[in-house]
Amino acid sequence: MKNSDTLIQLHLGLGSFHRAHQAMYMQNLHDIGETQWEIAAGNIRSDMQAVVEILKSQNNEYMLETVSPAGEHKYQLIQSIKHIVDWEKDMKGITEIAANENTKIISFTVTEAGYYLDGDFKLDDSYKDLQSDLAGNAPCTIYGTMTQLLRARMASHGEPVTLLNCDNVRSNGEKFKNALLEYIERIGDTDLLEWVKTHTSSPNSMVDRITPRPTPDIIERVFAATDRKDEAALMGESFTQWVIEDDFIAGRPSWELVDVEMVEDVEPYEEAKIRVLNATHSCIAWAGTLRGYQYIHQGTNDPEVRQLAFDYVTNDVIPCLTSAESPSPIDLEKYRDTVLERFSNPNILDTNQRVVMDAYSKIPSFILPTIQDAIKAGRSIDSVAVLPALFLAFLVREQKGEINFEYEDAMMSAENAQRIVSSDDIVQAFADDKLLFGDLAGNPTLLEALIKAYARVNAFIEKS
Repeated sequence: MKNSDTLIQLHLGLGSFHRAHQAMYMQNLHDIGETQWEIAAGNIRSDMQAVVEILKSQNNEYMLETVSPAGEHKYQLIQSIKHIVDWEKDMKGITEIAANENTKIISFTVTEAGYYLDGDFKLDDSYKDLQSDLAGNAPCTIYGTMTQLLRARMASHGEPVTLLNCDNVRSNGEKFKNALLEYIERIGDTDLLEWVKTHTSSPNSMVDRITPRPTPDIIERVFAATDRKDEAALMGESFTQWVIEDDFIAGRPSWELVDVEMVEDVEPYEEAKIRVLNATHSCIAWAGTLRGYQYIHQGTNDPEVRQLAFDYVTNDVIPCLTSAESPSPIDLEKYRDTVLERFSNPNILDTNQRVVMDAYSKIPSFILPTIQDAIKAGRSIDSVAVLPALFLAFLVREQKGEINFEYEDAMMSAENAQRIVSSDDIVQAFADDKLLFGDLAGNPTLLEALIKAYARVNAFIEKS
């Protein structure tokens, strides 16, 4: 913290996405002379300490490479993360920054699996990390962490702070705030509970930029282009978007000056992003893997894979998101085509392995709402049913050891996966899974559509 005039956005997590997205927007502000705000950052888990060490050895600076679908490469030096904190089990360093009166925003990325919510969006006690935090152990969830940070802030000076979520979960600010309040209520801290209700805001937001995991060749390209040896270099696509509900209780950077969309209602943007982009991403990753491809662009440029994604959006998503009575503010056909163009970029080398992970969180969040809306409206679900059917075909092969990478899924138990794939009727067992389909589990319309879709997927695989 340089001086009393500097305002701080504390970000929890130094992953690639934050460094290629939110840190870039702050850098863009600095580049036009808006330097009042800066970022401080640290991790709440120990698994990224190597990245922290590299960044600190480079004065917290790194190069960001952006690549367009046409293959144009650009390089930007990111210097907006001014203070990096080492991981500590007691989170002393992060807590001190959170309690600093100049810290006005605490931002973070939870992702679907990190909310620990049940079907009613209440805390789900079945998760061991959540059980540990509720028992008073060293925090390992965002709720335990944030409770410690806000408790210190309340005790220090009590100034308000905005809690800004930066992930792809719909209504992320609202869901996080409600879950945080439930957590604090359950641990019995009534003073903190009342303070959080009145001294924090939690805007909903939508973020978008494809950021593959960094590979050694990025470091080589950066060195060739900039003569800078940068072990923390990373790459993202040229497209980037950030839409935020303008609800900041303690002020914010002038993000609108660098193309952040500050809006009253994020919902239309996040629904389009989640259903058109995120679900399509998973569709292509599952289908591409089943076809033997390694990268997203390979599947997207396969006409049959691309058609599956195109039909899903055109036939089932767009009718859910726009109508004559309630038109979408987004040109959904154009957005669909832009998404497919982005995914076809051969320069990104985004792996199917990265995108297929966590299907047990993604199907309920990204895909199930379209199934629910279409069934409610009496429309066909034939195109959208292909997506979970692709995952089922993937799961069957993964459980047999036929997938050539390790599948990661924080919500899927090995027992549940085995129960499905060893069933006498695999599709029926899959359709009955409440973790995936909620109240629609066992629904005859869903089952009928999945039976047809699974047969279609298997025919698709046989042609590979």
